[in-house]
Amino acid sequence: MSNDAAIAAPAVDGPEQESPAHGLGASLPQADAGAKTEGTFPYASDLWAEGLLWAAILRSPHPHARITAIDTSAAAGMPGVRAVVTHTDVPGDAAYGRGVADRPVFASDVVRHHGEAIAAVAADHPDAARLAAAAITVEYEVLEPVTDPEKAFAAEPLHPDGNLVRHIPLSYGDPDVNGEVVVEGLYRIGRQDPAPIGAEAGLAVPRPDGGVELYTASTDPHTDRDLAAACFGLEKERVKVVVTGVPGATGDREDPGFQIPLGLLALRTGCPVKLAATREESFLGHAHRHPALLRYRHHADAQGKLLKVEAQILLDAGAYAEASSESLAAAVAFACGPYVVPHAFIEGWAVRTNNPPSGHVRGEGALQVCAAYEAQMDKLAAKLGQDPAEVRLRNVLATGDILPTGQTVTCPAPVAELLQAVRDFPLPPLPKDTPEDAWLLPGGPEGAGEPGAVRRGVGYALGMVHMLGAEGTDEVSTATVKVQDGMATVICAAVETGQGFSTLARQIVQETLGIEEVHVASVDTDQPPAGPAAHGRHTWVSGGAVERAAKMVRTQLLQPLAHKFGMSTELLQITDGKITSYDGVLSTTVTEAMDGKELWATAQCRPHPTEPLDDHGQGDAFVGLAFCAIRAVVDVDIELGSVRVVEMAVAQDVGRILNPAQLATRIEAGVTQGIGAALTENLRTARGLVRHPDLTGYALPTALDAPDIRIVKLVEERDVVAPFGAKAASAVPVVTSPAAVASAVRAATGRPVNRLPIRPQAAVATP
Repeated sequence: MSNDAAIAAPAVDGPEQESPAHGLGASLPQADAGAKTEGTFPYASDLWAEGLLWAAILRSPHPHARITAIDTSAAAGMPGVRAVVTHTDVPGDAAYGRGVADRPVFASDVVRHHGEAIAAVAADHPDAARLAAAAITVEYEVLEPVTDPEKAFAAEPLHPDGNLVRHIPLSYGDPDVNGEVVVEGLYRIGRQDPAPIGAEAGLAVPRPDGGVELYTASTDPHTDRDLAAACFGLEKERVKVVVTGVPGATGDREDPGFQIPLGLLALRTGCPVKLAATREESFLGHAHRHPALLRYRHHADAQGKLLKVEAQILLDAGAYAEASSESLAAAVAFACGPYVVPHAFIEGWAVRTNNPPSGHVRGEGALQVCAAYEAQMDKLAAKLGQDPAEVRLRNVLATGDILPTGQTVTCPAPVAELLQAVRDFPLPPLPKDTPEDAWLLPGGPEGAGEPGAVRRGVGYALGMVHMLGAEGTDEVSTATVKVQDGMATVICAAVETGQGFSTLARQIVQETLGIEEVHVASVDTDQPPAGPAAHGRHTWVSGGAVERAAKMVRTQLLQPLAHKFGMSTELLQITDGKITSYDGVLSTTVTEAMDGKELWATAQCRPHPTEPLDDHGQGDAFVGLAFCAIRAVVDVDIELGSVRVVEMAVAQDVGRILNPAQLATRIEAGVTQGIGAALTENLRTARGLVRHPDLTGYALPTALDAPDIRIVKLVEERDVVAPFGAKAASAVPVVTSPAAVASAVRAATGRPVNRLPIRPQAAVATP
């Protein structure tokens, strides 16, 4: 296979084959690429309706305060204002949440984080709505915020459910085992924001039956519908979520905290109501990656073979539980990384604070521990005086090994092969003493650095993530495939978030039915649920449902022909729109065989069940695992502490390549997001107040920050329990790349680098 020259041609296990024109293995472009390029893509912020009103939300300026009074009279009396709603106007459940319903629609007696919703306004004009929201008078008794998660254990309860969201004590092996070599470390991981391309937006339209339709870029429409219906006090059937175009998502794209007030206003006014959040509102309203504090102690023998890992993991859940339980399970389960550890004792906590809420962001839980355990592997190699890559190779996990949770790794786990691939890939050339292009200096042309102060470092990291939901999550998706007049239609509530599901669905039908023209229907909650767009689940579960439905249609198509010619359907094949028999007796086109009929079938895909972790952190909690190895090369100005990532060499086990170009893009994007977590991205807070909630104060990596990303090896060893054998592709490079960058900075500076993102003072070399 070939790839973009800028990405480099990856090595792929198995014989090299020419990429097909369509079907699985083809580099089909994204289905929505044309609309996005032409500006016709239906974003929620572009929607309009007759009689439209505009919404605005009043948010708390304090991270922790008691509400003593709310006066909405001035706002309600302003010209153009049609409705003002507070907690007293919520007809159903006053709180919502995907795991624990602990987050109020509107704060009533206490605000628990900066930016918490207090009230919402609907008006004839967006400016009128914003002015009216500002005119609402709220009297606060400001309280001392709890912002240090370590202090949350002893603090007064911030929530009726208490400050502890979850505690997982994992015990595996003999606690009395000790190693000849022991290394310890304390690590801190910052708060990364998903920073969606477009801020949250939506349109709510009341229905004649007293219900409401929500048009929004939801990534989990059925769950969002259920949460909204409960808060509206309505039956689920009277609330419909219609998914508009999703600009892209690396977490929960549309927080219900934006959707539910919008629906309440539409129900109150009887008019369509639109909300288009500002970037500041977006930063304050949605969930972020969990900040983490991690303490580690690794025990090894004199040769560097791991014997025992001890760790304490503390996740800052922020004000509400959100996805903290799931994130903690991943952090604890993967705390030792893709290494064989005979004895492990990991204790993990997720606690509430008055910091912004934490939730689903790609690689949650796994990224935080990867940065810590890989730092420990660097420390172990330094203490032993051995090569860091060799120490890692001595300990890597393989198929058949056992995780500290007691679960056997049954899926392909070519970790050693991945690490060897990036280790053996040629290093990039060294920069000239005086670079012709000032951008080659760490910090760029304004960095004021000197070429003589630049040191190059090479670092390694191995990462792992789980696929699909965990700990007993019922993973199921339903799809329908219809064929008529030479065109196929796929109906599935799997949301296209940029991961390429719509393209994959087209490829599956092309492969199975030989029909080139395939349309994927838009998503709404009138369709059967397909679950959230996370952990590669739509490739596996929704793709599996599409494949099964397409195969059922294939059988309907071929059975009459097989019966007519006295053969089984297995002896017929469909290629490029033609149906042929093994002996050449039968040869016809799919269109002729259809003979004007409409064929359709509906199917489900449900992977094998998992189980929750028990009181000792044991259990078969994960359906499948994916692995990645990255070698980072960085240049560091050891006087100024500025860092430039020169190259990231990536090797990944992908199971099967379904779309080569799309896969390369996903890996490249994941690495870039990880570089942001390593060097620039940290939503800073001061005593719970979010500082600079905008894209000026929050530094996302740009094209100028992106290094050369070399995909040096893609291992195609199919996971036999997964449809098509493919694995999730984008989360594991996000998880692995921050640890690789930190490892390279350690190599360049000799500093421990125990915090992400890496601050300049941490990259200044010791004299």
